[in-house]
Amino acid sequence: MRIEQVSPHAYAVVAEKNRLCDANSGLVAAGPGLVIDTQSDLGHARELQDLIAEVFARPPGLVVNTHEDLDHVFGNQLFDGAEIIGHRSLPERLPHAADPKRMARTVGYTKQPITGRVFRWLAPGAFAAVEQLGGDYDFAGIRLVPPTRLVDDRFSLNLDGFAVELIHVGPAHQEGDLLVHLPAERVVFAGDIVFRECTPIGWRGTFDDWRHALAAIDKLAPEVIVPGHGPVGRTDATGDVRAYLDHVENAARALYDEGVPALEAAMRIDITPFAHWSVPARLYPNVERAYRGFRGDPPDKPWNFFKLFNGMYRLAQARGLPLEF
Repeated sequence: MRIEQVSPHAYAVVAEKNRLCDANSGLVAAGPGLVIDTQSDLGHARELQDLIAEVFARPPGLVVNTHEDLDHVFGNQLFDGAEIIGHRSLPERLPHAADPKRMARTVGYTKQPITGRVFRWLAPGAFAAVEQLGGDYDFAGIRLVPPTRLVDDRFSLNLDGFAVELIHVGPAHQEGDLLVHLPAERVVFAGDIVFRECTPIGWRGTFDDWRHALAAIDKLAPEVIVPGHGPVGRTDATGDVRAYLDHVENAARALYDEGVPALEAAMRIDITPFAHWSVPARLYPNVERAYRGFRGDPPDKPWNFFKLFNGMYRLAQARGLPLEF
């Protein structure tokens, strides 16, 4: 990770990769200090703390979790004494979306001779995804720490005279999606509403919900957008995500109407305009999400992750895409 100053009081902590769980964090260096998202494991959270210490003299007193995914909350326990802030949905959602014991156990399966072979044989895509995670992250010793202050639609923070606005825009990527807006410096920490130079993916809500969240960012007219994944962007960052969603949904609609299954549709859809983004095989879960909308499925319908990752695996093999998740 590297730390990058993006305005007088704001810093982005940017992950080097753009794969599963390679999330960005941030710092607002005002008042007691505000950290945005705490990384995917304790090792990366400690690295985040070291980077923050280079530019901020004391341990930050506030943490915001932009949503409930593990790569944004698993370092919470290391910010002992800080007030952790998140959307009101997080206490209920966190045990489902971010269970450290389940993650550690699942990674452990890939490392055992017998269970690993069975896992790979039954679900090669899920095995490859978990093996990738286990190579990048260590989920041992993590204690799930939920927010201690819960917010609804909007919440204002005063960091010794420096204003920060929290704006709930979920469900879009997840249920608890929060924007962290610094109006005086026209900076938005967008969480996973914005992916840059990597293929977006979402778990709750619909494509229209995601577009509404992107429109909420546009309405703030930021000069700097710190995405949840990928390098820092400017005003075009929301447009890139919107263009991808529109492209996939429009292409998927025609194939859905022809009765083409989602995985076969993903095999056919041209992604040339976005081929340079990392993790292009996320096209398959995005097609599945579009199909859910066409069918009128509930936006909180659970995902079959074995099916999802196996589909990505088959898509990558069939189309010669990078085998990454």
